[in-house]
Amino acid sequence: MTAEPTLTSRELNRALLARQFLLERSTLGLIPTLERIGGLQTQYAPSAYIGLWSRMRNFRREGLTTALEQRRVIQGTLLRSTIHMVSARDYWLFLAAIRQPRQEWWRRITRHEFGHLDMEGAVAALREHLAGGPRRADELKAMLAARGLPSVIWGGMAQWVDMVRVPPSGTWEQRRADLYSLAETWTRPTAYQESAGHEHLIRRYLGGFGPASIKEIADWAGIPPATLSPMMDHLALRRFRDENGKQLLDLPRAPLPAAATPAPVRFLPTWDATLLVHARRTEILPERYRPLVFNTRTPHSAPTFLVDGAVAGTWRFEGGRVELKPLAPLPASARVDLDAEARRLARFLSG
Repeated sequence: MTAEPTLTSRELNRALLARQFLLERSTLGLIPTLERIGGLQTQYAPSAYIGLWSRMRNFRREGLTTALEQRRVIQGTLLRSTIHMVSARDYWLFLAAIRQPRQEWWRRITRHEFGHLDMEGAVAALREHLAGGPRRADELKAMLAARGLPSVIWGGMAQWVDMVRVPPSGTWEQRRADLYSLAETWTRPTAYQESAGHEHLIRRYLGGFGPASIKEIADWAGIPPATLSPMMDHLALRRFRDENGKQLLDLPRAPLPAAATPAPVRFLPTWDATLLVHARRTEILPERYRPLVFNTRTPHSAPTFLVDGAVAGTWRFEGGRVELKPLAPLPASARVDLDAEARRLARFLSG
């Protein structure tokens, strides 16, 4: 049996950057770009706009807003029970993969404190209320409360009712994503088997973040690794090892740039998924900086910038300028490139 090749952390870093279009910006359209990177996490709606600006050659803000209005991009509670923007096709496939395990997860975390909750009654009431068209979150919460249902039940509704957040909310222009619609009335519903959802989820992850382990794929999705393991024997995948001997899986023809491939400076928004724990293997976020990017003092991560493929500092937009806060001294050559990219980002943010 041929030994599985070993990939260094640097090679894994370059693979992630290439697949996320952070080595070279995408020349594809908005929808295929969004699909190739596995969607975008959007607890803060502008994050999607900034994330696509960093990844696409000719991205314009109105392009994403229009795609949301035209229902080609869907914004809903999906992976890890967090808000994501994905293509309409990916929305239904992701739901097929995560719906059951996320319901089981929610039952488990609430059972000890709240016991059995009448999810079926809450679901029926919510669906009836949404049948008349989009409704604001505050109105939906008040309706559930008027029926004597505990406030905690709202947190589980996204696991039982396929709701999407619809424009004008959740866009650059109206950043609070609090206007809900039934997914089946907002976009054409497509029924998929759970197994089809699992396969699609695995392919999306490896295409956007691989090579990776089963656990990393499951962590990104927010479901148990055991739910994905049975699929692995049915997929034609490459197999590698990391420097610690852990097996990594990958798609047959996904890019694997050389470790020496130059990585340009890039700006990332708050909550960019490349920095989350599932992608630790790539060292895109040095562990000594993790507490500075994700901390308990703020409900979101800090916006960051990359130098040579790794987080080197944070940034903020103020007074028409992008202000940089390096986490360590920067090489002079990197500073020149950073300042130029920061001016381009400032023009984008200024409209």
